[in-house]
Amino acid sequence: MCAAALDEYCGSTFWNDSYVNREDPDLPVCVEQTVLVWIPLGFLWLSAPLCSHLLSVCRRTANKHLSKIYLCKQVIVCLLFLASIAALAVTLGQDFGPTNNPDDSKVKNAGVYYANPIIYAVSWLVVLLCQEGVRRREGAVDSSTLFIFWLLLVICEVFPFQTLIRDALKTGEIRDVPRFCLFYISFGLKLIAFVLSALPDVPLEAQDRVKKNPEAGAAFMSRITFNWFHSMVVRGYKQPLVQDDMWELNSADSTGHIHQSFSHYMEPELAAARVRLLNRPVKKKKGDKKKKEDKEETFQNGLGKGVSQDVLMMDDKKDAGKKKEKEKKEKKKEEDNNYPDAWLIPTIYKCFKGVLLESAFFKLLTDLLAFASPQLLKLIITFTTDASSFAWEGYLYAVLLLVVAILQSLFLQQYFQRCFVLGMKVRTAIMAAVYKKALVVSNEARKETTVGETVNLMSADAQRFNDVTNFIHLLWSCPLQIALSIVFLWMELGPSVLAGLAVMVLMGPINGLLATKARKIQIENMKFKDKRLKIMNEILNGMKILKLYAWEPSFQDQVEDIRGEELKVMKKFAYLTSVSTFIFSCAPSLVSLASFAVFVAVSPDNVLTAEKAFTSISLFNILRFPLAMLPMLIAAIVQTAVSKKRLEKFLGGEDLDEDIVRHDPSFNTAISVCDGSFAWEKDSEPLLKNVSLDIKPGRLVAVVGAVGSGKSSLMSALLGEMHSTKGFINIKGSLAFVPQQAWIQNATLRDNILFGSAHEEAKLQEVIQACALTPDLELLPGGVLTEIGEKGINLSGGQKQRVSLARATYSQADIFLLDDPLSAVDSHVGKHLFDEVIGPNGILKDKTRILVTHGVSFLPFVDEIVVLVDGVVSEVGSYKSLRRSKGAFSEFLNTYAKEQSNRTTSESEPAGTQTADIEMTPEREDTQPDCPLEDSVSATLKRDASIRRSQRQGSVRLRKSSSIRKPEATDEAKKGQRLIEKETMETGQVKFSVYMQYMRAMGWGYTALIFAMYFIQNIAFIGQNLWLSDWTNDAVTYYNQTYPNWKRDTRVGVFGALGVAQGFFVFLGTLLMADASVAASRILHSGLLKNILRVPMVFFDTTPIGRVVNRFAKDIFTVDEAIPQVLRSWFLCLLGVLGTLFVICLATPWFTIIILPLAVVYYLVQRLYIATSRQLRRLDSVSRSPIYSHFSETVSGLSVIRAYGHQDRFLQHNENTIDENLKSVYPWIVSNRWLAIRLEFLGNLVVFFSALFAVLARESLGGGLVGLSISYALNVTQTLNWLVRMNSELETNIVAVERVSEYSELENEAKWVSDQRPPDKWPREGRLRFENYKVRYRPGLDLVLHGITCDIHSTEKIGIVGRTGAGKSSLTNCLFRIIEAAEGRILLDDVDISTVGLHDLRNSLTIIPQDPVLFSGTLRMNLDPFDKFSDEDVWRALELSHLKSYVTGLTEGLQHEVTEGGENLSVGQRQLLCLARALLRKSRILILDEATAAVDLETDDLIQNTIRQEFSHCTVLTIAHRLHSIMDSSRVMVLDAGKIVEFDSPENLLEKRGHFYAMAKDAGIMRENITAL
Repeated sequence: MCAAALDEYCGSTFWNDSYVNREDPDLPVCVEQTVLVWIPLGFLWLSAPLCSHLLSVCRRTANKHLSKIYLCKQVIVCLLFLASIAALAVTLGQDFGPTNNPDDSKVKNAGVYYANPIIYAVSWLVVLLCQEGVRRREGAVDSSTLFIFWLLLVICEVFPFQTLIRDALKTGEIRDVPRFCLFYISFGLKLIAFVLSALPDVPLEAQDRVKKNPEAGAAFMSRITFNWFHSMVVRGYKQPLVQDDMWELNSADSTGHIHQSFSHYMEPELAAARVRLLNRPVKKKKGDKKKKEDKEETFQNGLGKGVSQDVLMMDDKKDAGKKKEKEKKEKKKEEDNNYPDAWLIPTIYKCFKGVLLESAFFKLLTDLLAFASPQLLKLIITFTTDASSFAWEGYLYAVLLLVVAILQSLFLQQYFQRCFVLGMKVRTAIMAAVYKKALVVSNEARKETTVGETVNLMSADAQRFNDVTNFIHLLWSCPLQIALSIVFLWMELGPSVLAGLAVMVLMGPINGLLATKARKIQIENMKFKDKRLKIMNEILNGMKILKLYAWEPSFQDQVEDIRGEELKVMKKFAYLTSVSTFIFSCAPSLVSLASFAVFVAVSPDNVLTAEKAFTSISLFNILRFPLAMLPMLIAAIVQTAVSKKRLEKFLGGEDLDEDIVRHDPSFNTAISVCDGSFAWEKDSEPLLKNVSLDIKPGRLVAVVGAVGSGKSSLMSALLGEMHSTKGFINIKGSLAFVPQQAWIQNATLRDNILFGSAHEEAKLQEVIQACALTPDLELLPGGVLTEIGEKGINLSGGQKQRVSLARATYSQADIFLLDDPLSAVDSHVGKHLFDEVIGPNGILKDKTRILVTHGVSFLPFVDEIVVLVDGVVSEVGSYKSLRRSKGAFSEFLNTYAKEQSNRTTSESEPAGTQTADIEMTPEREDTQPDCPLEDSVSATLKRDASIRRSQRQGSVRLRKSSSIRKPEATDEAKKGQRLIEKETMETGQVKFSVYMQYMRAMGWGYTALIFAMYFIQNIAFIGQNLWLSDWTNDAVTYYNQTYPNWKRDTRVGVFGALGVAQGFFVFLGTLLMADASVAASRILHSGLLKNILRVPMVFFDTTPIGRVVNRFAKDIFTVDEAIPQVLRSWFLCLLGVLGTLFVICLATPWFTIIILPLAVVYYLVQRLYIATSRQLRRLDSVSRSPIYSHFSETVSGLSVIRAYGHQDRFLQHNENTIDENLKSVYPWIVSNRWLAIRLEFLGNLVVFFSALFAVLARESLGGGLVGLSISYALNVTQTLNWLVRMNSELETNIVAVERVSEYSELENEAKWVSDQRPPDKWPREGRLRFENYKVRYRPGLDLVLHGITCDIHSTEKIGIVGRTGAGKSSLTNCLFRIIEAAEGRILLDDVDISTVGLHDLRNSLTIIPQDPVLFSGTLRMNLDPFDKFSDEDVWRALELSHLKSYVTGLTEGLQHEVTEGGENLSVGQRQLLCLARALLRKSRILILDEATAAVDLETDDLIQNTIRQEFSHCTVLTIAHRLHSIMDSSRVMVLDAGKIVEFDSPENLLEKRGHFYAMAKDAGIMRENITAL
């Protein structure tokens, strides 16, 4: 019926089978005039309105530039319009024009000759409008709709194109000249239009943008093949990419944009979730009262902890612990559900639903296309076996196979691109949301998460979401693929499919079982790793001590033991992996074996033909992917659910109440507090009660009170950080805040002071001068532009505090809250700061200042004093009036005055050293703040005072010997020489020798065997498939005959045997690989460890410890786990590709011609890709760490940022930092797509040629071989892709071997034990002699000691003094040969120490170092790591060092575990342990590096007395920082700038009135004091 109508419409037959059933087929003219015209035009009519091109025509836009391309396009469409009008005219002319022959008038032209020109004419008008719309659309450079329209048009016109020519050639004349000419003219125009539509039309105003971001100017073709990325790849290949090479982000991918839209959806969702939470039925909370008691108890406990310095509170904790555990569990249950939930996923969905749906659409298309290939394969096999089919069918199938493959590749890459970009956006949105939340989060919410946990939310949890969104569509796509595969397989094999499916399903639980086992082993492995890294960290931190005591071998053994355990576990894991590999590699052949065996066994009529076998195999191959992915996806989703919970809890937490502090300008006071009570949490007891204060503008008010009376809490309340339970606070004007613990940013010193304000040089200099920073700037290498490390690592405590004060001073605020800024600095510096900045004549004299202080000396100069007692304001008034009233204030004065007078006797260095480093005092008493929250806020109950004190004093002292600021190194720094060497970042291709090195570590025998195993496995694989193809040929041989049973059984048996053989050889190969890689790991690690322990100390001074730890952590991890895995995959992929090519060549030898050009292209593509991708990965990891460090910095400085009101600036900075990272993440994602699309095209060509050659050679080929070669080719795309990935991974990872070996080949210090051993019991007498001794720290630097010559007799007691940087510490370093002589020598009992092995030398000297370094382990190990001494000796040493009573009191005694760095002992105890070490060694020479600087007077006395008694027969050298301790020496050596300036007894030196006299005078020691001593 329909056909008849079309016949009439065309005036010719619409369809007749005879057209195609012949050698040279053609389409009927009617089909060409109807269907082939309607397809492209239908597409245009349907998509033009949808594509908003037409809508943008209606919009009025600014006059845009008319480009040449645009004009050409429009002209061509106008010409086409004219051509269609001409076609209509021809028809009309023929029908109604004057005719020469009157008979013609009867036959009119058919309807189609009228309809088509009209349809075309209208379409051309639509195209004109569309092109104008594209020009007007913002940011558009071309139209994908129009491109596809032109493409379809040209393809459809190819058919009439050849029909007309064939017709003309057949008849020898052209029947319809005008239409013939019009057709070819318009076809030419359409071709030109098609080419033009593929070119981008970049408007002038967008050209700058396109330079910065080529994607913005990419045309449709370039976008779908990722060609626009090519320039980046080429640049990356020519030279390593750097951050400046990265392109601008698209505005839609920038953090600001993503965060804005995410917040827009998040706020209503979160609000709804909060409402749901409130409406939830609430359980009655029992024990509210108990809660209060607990609160108070913990607070008291915290204070108790602070006060008790050396007492370990063990017993109370245990009982309380059990009770708390129970409560904790109950509370946790309640808390777990007590937050708004189920809003994060909907928010993400709503925010990104566009991308989600797009990617889902592409995924669906890809999945459906995947099933087209097996069907086409079936048709090709049928075609080759059926001799009667026409040749053109074969070519058609080959081309269709290519088209399907290309479309599948394009859709798949678009899907991946969208998914990965979506993942990146989700991660960005979460990171930005977490950062923003952290800025406004309330204090209760903050207490629940530590800084580390919050950083984790940003790094780990956001990354998890990223990873899951990449593959989220597999949730519906996997089941879909599985269902479709089963349907198609059922059509091939009927119910016997279920056998194969059963095998696949059974694999699931087995793999699950292995995975859980593997996870257990991994956890165990992590334990050993952590343990090893903890020890390594300690070794590297305490390296100096290890060298001084010659303890390296002991620690080397400890690490090697742990490493041994770790490798055992690793081997276990590797063996387990090989089992799962065995199962995985057997799976495909078992599945096909089960299906085929059941199929042929079920009935004798079932014959396995080539079509059935190879179609089934390619369907099974499709099925493998979703079955393997589903369990992995589910595991990932479970992990993400945990992250979701944590993120919802954090992001749904309470915000800080903004209305606690009012800003009403009508008040006449600067600060008013009206009857306010303030608490840290909503329902807890207030810490500050009934506080009323009025502070007039411009006054200086001091806040004083005992430890824990609420001074810092008052500051926090004024900043709005506390809950007000009643009353209110009003603040008029802007705030500046100096917290008790200075918060320093990782930026230059200048940026730290400016803190976002504009830079005015004069003002900056004035502030620096006033804050006593000028002398410090002279010492810092870059002056005011010195980069300050994280947490202010390269500044001392006092310097940090002064920078913090300078920041406030520079900020020009109206009100200054100063939380005890003078506590961290020395008394005379404190006086300077008070006079120049804070006091009545300072820079801030006209501002309102509130100063929390313990410095009694400043109180007479303040306008008003507020006295706090237990959170209540007890008195307010001037200094004099309060003195008179004899209240709490005078009590406070008495206590502090007493402590201060005690203090002055032990005041640290002579005042003359103030310029070098003022902070050499032990910290003041107030280590215990009075508020529970870190920054200023969080430290309270966390600060365990003894640890804090130790850390502070430790850290203050540490600066003398640490690598960060060697006093001696300060001069070099000035010269602009960097103390820290820059780490080399490997670039370019990895040298082949590195691979050889790894192979050598694995062992050549192993390497060869592994290769052999994998090779045999591959042969078995190919053999099995060749057998199958031979099996399918039986169908032809036994056509119409009964198939003999013995033949059937042989076929099945051999097929199965070859399958199991494959698995077996892979299993063997993997086992060998496991052994070999463990051996390699062992060799590489022990080489690294051995060498690092033998490297000279200078190396550790110039290399940050993190960098060395990184070698032991990340690089060794890579060698242990990543490299063996990647290497194995690489082997298998390589062999897989070679095997595929071999089989195709075997089937169709012609294919060998194609291999070479393909291989060349492949090689070029992967070389380009690897160079770029590797650098992009590096840039990603380099730009990622600033995000986290800026975040943790922000969290720790929250109260400061909030006080200054700089939240927005920090938000902006965070967005910029994330953007910098995205700039390398986005290109990395695109680089993978760029590669994939090129490799898939290569793979598609392999498929096409294997099909083409099979068609060409169908006479000589059986169906089995054709099926074999094409089904192999269909699989090759994946494998090629993998091979490049693995190649890239291998190159990225093998760098670890390079880095490890770099540190395994560092230059060593002298031999530990030399051939010339010193005499036994050397030195017997302990005489020391320096002869013209000169030394420098590193070659190329100045001398530190300039020709020291002196004699020290046996048992003399020598004091060594000198200003900072005079060379005192260098002298001890020389004795131990930590640094080697540049000239001259040292004789010890007449033996030149440079001839003796280092361990012989260091074992015969004893030092009590400045900082007491302890290692984690038992007490006994800390005293005697080699177990040289008996327990009696150890106890005796402990008794003499006054530790016996303490140690006997411990439950484990000598086996008491010391925590890392000795944190669970007080500083005093640590120092006494060092003394015990010295007592154990009993050598004739003792060097004391002023160990008493960090201990209280009592311990100091103990140590001095013990040394006098126990070491009376030794030569003792004391490096003194306090002159008191050396006044009883036999002689004193005064050093200055590396020379001895005076050397005599203390009395004589005081009479001389030289250097020593001046120092003594500064320290307040005169002749009369000595007699007293």
